[in-house]
Amino acid sequence: MGKLIAFMAGQMRPVWEFEAIGNLWKRADFESIAPIIAVPTAAGTGAEVSTTAIITCSEIYTKKTIYHPQLMPGIVICDPQVTVTTPKTVTVGAGMAAFVNCLEAYCSPQYNPACDGIAIEGMRLVLGNLPKAFRKPVNIDARSAMMSAGIMGAMAAQKGLGAVNSLSNPVSAIFDSHQGMTAATIMPFALDFNRPAIEQRIDGLASMLGIEGGFDGFIKHLAGFEKKLGVPTSLANYGVTVEIIENLADIALVDPAGVNNPIPLNRDNIAALYHRCL
Repeated sequence: MGKLIAFMAGQMRPVWEFEAIGNLWKRADFESIAPIIAVPTAAGTGAEVSTTAIITCSEIYTKKTIYHPQLMPGIVICDPQVTVTTPKTVTVGAGMAAFVNCLEAYCSPQYNPACDGIAIEGMRLVLGNLPKAFRKPVNIDARSAMMSAGIMGAMAAQKGLGAVNSLSNPVSAIFDSHQGMTAATIMPFALDFNRPAIEQRIDGLASMLGIEGGFDGFIKHLAGFEKKLGVPTSLANYGVTVEIIENLADIALVDPAGVNNPIPLNRDNIAALYHRCL
């Protein structure tokens, strides 16, 4: 939000006219964009190192991604000390957002080995340090590692995201749930959905992260990891009902995050995946 304020303060057009589509960003008055110094107070999406900002359009309950090169902060101060008072639910939700971004980037069919390496290390940091930050909020080493993981998730996401983000965005917009926590709930179901296209990659990932059992072992490990952190296992926990799934599917289908999902998304398989998440 701070980035958007710096960007929009001198603009004459509505914020929606700078959505991350084509070259809409060129509409902006460059000279009026204020310089940005980012001091993140949570470790998650890595907004402090990205050229985008996400805002909910309340009229249509849809999240929009706003893009401009100058939305990249000129200075970033990552001080883990400022995150020690972050509420536990936000610590978990933000941390899971970082993990999801890394995992979806790693699973993206696009070619970017540098992002793959960043994603793997980001996931390792989350698995090893999020529980520590959850149990003991003043653990500065764990908080430091999580801030790094959040940044790495944003960097890895340049390779693309997938179904987890595209399905969680409408839910968090409509039900005002934490996007990272919502994504964590969807993640195991999305992994199973994508299994035919990613099983071999997840087998390798599990091995690199020291998790036994390949794909099945990875899913089991994630389930135990999320349970310890109190991540809900069903979208019903956020208020989602069967009756709204068709509406959610319509919104998720056009969410740009789903473009790089390993298995192409369509309205039918999105709706089916939502049903499974219930």
